[in-house]
Amino acid sequence: MGSEVFYRKWRPQTLREVLGQEPVTRTLRHAVETGKIAHAYLFCGPRGTGKTSMARILAKAVNCPHQTGGEPCNACEICRSITEGRALDVIEIDAASNRGIDEIRSLREKANYAPSLTRYKVYIIDEVHMLTEAACNALLKTLEEPPGHVIFVLATTEAHKVIATIVSRCQRFGFRRLGQTEIMGKLKLICDKEGIQTEPDSLKLIARAATGSLRDAENILQQMIAFYGNRIELDQVQVELGMGWDSRVRQLARCLVRRDVPAGLRVINSLNTDGADLRQFNLGFVEYLRGLLLAKSRCEEALDVTGEDLAEMENLSAEVPLDYLLKAVKAFSGMDFRSDNYSALPLELALLSCALCPPTGQEQLIAAKPSNVSHLGNVAEVLEETEVAALPDKERAGPDMASGVSVAPDPDGVATEVPGKETGQSIDSLRSHWRDFIRSLRGEGSSGNLDAFLRSACDPIDLEDDTLVLGFYYSFHKEKIEDAKYRHLVEKKLKEVFGRPYKIRCVLVDYKRDVPSEARTQNPLVEAALKMGATIREEES
Repeated sequence: MGSEVFYRKWRPQTLREVLGQEPVTRTLRHAVETGKIAHAYLFCGPRGTGKTSMARILAKAVNCPHQTGGEPCNACEICRSITEGRALDVIEIDAASNRGIDEIRSLREKANYAPSLTRYKVYIIDEVHMLTEAACNALLKTLEEPPGHVIFVLATTEAHKVIATIVSRCQRFGFRRLGQTEIMGKLKLICDKEGIQTEPDSLKLIARAATGSLRDAENILQQMIAFYGNRIELDQVQVELGMGWDSRVRQLARCLVRRDVPAGLRVINSLNTDGADLRQFNLGFVEYLRGLLLAKSRCEEALDVTGEDLAEMENLSAEVPLDYLLKAVKAFSGMDFRSDNYSALPLELALLSCALCPPTGQEQLIAAKPSNVSHLGNVAEVLEETEVAALPDKERAGPDMASGVSVAPDPDGVATEVPGKETGQSIDSLRSHWRDFIRSLRGEGSSGNLDAFLRSACDPIDLEDDTLVLGFYYSFHKEKIEDAKYRHLVEKKLKEVFGRPYKIRCVLVDYKRDVPSEARTQNPLVEAALKMGATIREEES
C-alpha cells in the first residue's frame, strides 16, 4: 500500500465517479459536451463533498482534446498533467491564506495572458468567502469582463458569506452531504482494493462519524489502518472514535419511551463510570430521538439509516405519542454541558423531566403514585387490557356496530346497549365508545393510518342534532380532516359504527382541554385505573 493519503489516492477522475452529486455532474457533462461553458462557476456545500475534485475534473474536461460525452479521457498529456497537479494553466488558490487585494490584483494581471498549452486557463479559488471586501471587489471586476480564455471555479463552504454581486455572475451549484450508504459503499471499495479486512458495522460507524463528508470518512479509515493494520474490528473503531456508547443510545431511548426511570438512570451512570464523553453521547442520543420523531411522523425517507435500524425505530416510536417525543427532543437538545463536561446531572434531569411528566393530549391524564413512578408508562397498556377483557367475544374480534346495537359495561358492571338507529344518542355515549370508532378506521385513508392520525389529534366535544363537533388541538390535523376526501371517510364510518348518519364540524380547542369530569369518571376504563391506585389530575385550560 502506498504512502499517499486515501482522499487523494481515491479522488474521482471523471464526473461520473463523483459520489452523490448527480444533478451537478449531469449538468456539467452536458455543458462540456455541447460547448456551452460558463465563464464562472460557484460550488457551494459542506466540506468533503467533492467541490475541489469536481473543479479539477471540469478543468480536464474543458481542455481535453479527446473528451467524450463531457468526460475527460484521462490518458492525454493535458489530463495527466492536471491530475498530477503540474499543469501551468490550472491555478489553485486558497483564499483562506491568500485573501488580500494584492493577491487578487496579481491574479487579474496574469489572467490576461493566454494559456500556454491548453484551450482554457482555469482558476480554482477555494474558500472564496474568506476574501477581504477589497479583494472581492477586485475579483468582481474580472468576473464582469473576463477574458474569453479564462474560467473561474469558486468553491465555498459558506455561500451566504459570498457577496451577492459575485454570486450573480456565477452559475451556482449546491453540493449535498453524502448519505451513510453512499459513504459505506466507497469505503468498502477502498478496503477491497487495498486488501483491508473489516466488518460492515465498522464501516457503518465510520460513515456515521463522518457526518456526510467522504474525505473525513477516508481519513478515519486510514487512521484505523495506521493503528490496527489490515484487519479492523468494530470494537477498535468504537474505542478510537469514542463511540462505544452506540448500543446504550438505544437502551436509554427505550427507557425514555417506556418511562423506566431506574433503568434509564443506570444507563446514564454506567456511561459516566466508563468515562464516556457525555456531550458526544448526548449528540448521538438527540439524533436518535430525531429519528424516532421522523419515524413516528411517517417521514422515513428523511432518515439515513439501514432497514433494520428503521424497523427498530418504527416499533419503538409506536409505543409513544408524538407530543412526548417532541418534548424529549427539546429536553435533551437544550442541555448545557459548559459548566461540567463530566457531570451526568444534565442527562439525569432531562430524563426525569420527560419520564415524570403526566401523559398529555389524547392520553388519559393519569399519574401513578410516587412509589410507582417507573411504571407510569404501563398505565396505557393496563387500560387497553382492561378494555379488551371487558368486551364480549364478538366485540374483541373487532367493532361491528353497524347493526345498530353493541354491548359495553357500565360503571356497575352491567351490560348496556349503545344506542343505534332506533334510539337517540348523547355526546357521553359517543365519547365512551370513541376508541371503538377509532379502531374501526384502521386501514382507511391514503396511507392506511387514518386511525393513528385521529387518535392523538382530536376529541368529540359536542353533539348538535346530527352534527358531531370534533375538537382538534392543531390546525394541521383540523385542515386535513376538513378535506372532502377525509371528511367523507369519517362520516361514512360514523354511520357504520353508531348506526345513524352524522355530519362532522371541526373546531380548534386548547391543547390541554379535557372531557367533562363526570363523563370521564363514568368511563369503566378510568374506574379500573382508579382501583389500581391511579389518580385523575385536573388541569386548568
